[in-house]
Amino acid sequence: QAQLVESGGGLVQPGGSLRLSCAASGFTFRNYAMSWYRQAPGKERDLVALITSDGGSTNYADSVKGRFTISRDNVKNTVYLQMNSLKPEDTAVYYCKAQFLIRIYWGQGTQVTVSS
Repeated sequence: QAQLVESGGGLVQPGGSLRLSCAASGFTFRNYAMSWYRQAPGKERDLVALITSDGGSTNYADSVKGRFTISRDNVKNTVYLQMNSLKPEDTAVYYCKAQFLIRIYWGQGTQVTVSS
């Protein structure tokens, strides 16, 4: 059974950093494009960053460009999101998503709160 488990969220001060991880199991990870989404209270779930199956290409939302970095390890079956220079508006539940053609899997989410 496919499973995605996020970790690494928490409370951080503005300007701080966090590294999110998403561990995959139950499917052929290296075939799947991976992405991070986030959802703030009362708002829609939005794409934050995406990485292709081989890690050769990435894409970012304008709001996080230059601050966030997505990466993956196809041996460890894990995707990461390094978040630097965090702002209060980055506060949200962060979800990882795996997609291969029409097959889509979601994790359960991890809370990130940026506050002083």
